[in-house]
Amino acid sequence: MKHFLAISDLSSSEVQDLLDLAVRLKKEYFEKGNPPLFKGKVLGMIFQKPSLRTRVSFDMAMRHCGGDALYLSPNEIGLGKRESIADVARVLSGYVQALMARVFEHEHVLELAKWSNIPVVNGLSDYNHPCQGMADALTIQEKFGKKKGLNVTFVGDGNNVAVSLMHVSAKLGWNFTLASPEGYDLNPKAVEIAKNIAKETGSKLNFLRDPNQAVKGAQVIYTDTWTSMGQEEETAKREKVFPPYQVNAKLVNEADKDAIVMHCLPAHRNHELTDDVADGPHSVIFPQAHNRLHAQKAILARLFGVA
Repeated sequence: MKHFLAISDLSSSEVQDLLDLAVRLKKEYFEKGNPPLFKGKVLGMIFQKPSLRTRVSFDMAMRHCGGDALYLSPNEIGLGKRESIADVARVLSGYVQALMARVFEHEHVLELAKWSNIPVVNGLSDYNHPCQGMADALTIQEKFGKKKGLNVTFVGDGNNVAVSLMHVSAKLGWNFTLASPEGYDLNPKAVEIAKNIAKETGSKLNFLRDPNQAVKGAQVIYTDTWTSMGQEEETAKREKVFPPYQVNAKLVNEADKDAIVMHCLPAHRNHELTDDVADGPHSVIFPQAHNRLHAQKAILARLFGVA
């Protein structure tokens, strides 16, 4: 891999390879600690959006493997405003060994990758969230193994997290269903990409309005906030549209008896996800969050060419 910008850029075998490496690095970390794979390497972390999991998981991934991370705030860079993205990419390429960017516009991370001569990792954009998707897949495989034909259902807004979950599901031969209100569907380009992947892997894609129908037989129920960062002006409108899509105990009971409930966090509790489900026996939201660390170690290791 030269960059890590979208799960759809990888082959199915490359996706599974990353997951297998994440499993190995996670086991190694808990048994004896990771070796200094990233010694002498610094990850520059560009943030346009605030973050808890992305910042801490990347920072600690570098530290655990003997490297370092440099946080660059929105005020320090002003990506595309104070200085052109092309210039930022070329300047930082001489200072650090890789870049991670958490941005509003997907074009910004693509532009960084275009002009950078070091690896660029997409830490989140308005189009997708591939690091989250890899952590999600790791969590699902830890529960169900490397089975094909799993039923993965996303309930709520067809947002960037849903795009990456759809693409990783298609790559691994899982069936993906989205239940969303009208007007909150997935990006059509992302759907077309997923359909092409599904033709190769046998994954089935379904797009429904009824959340109860969508979770029938699901082994995975996934939800996310109704209003993502950058959409705050839509909050009042969305609060009226999304309540039927709340993941609560009644909805979970419609799914497979061994279903897991996932959320990328931060969660607005008792909005998209009720407390009793978030803290209940089906929830894996905290192991899922912790798996960001291990999935991202694997991504960085492949980009650095050290594992």
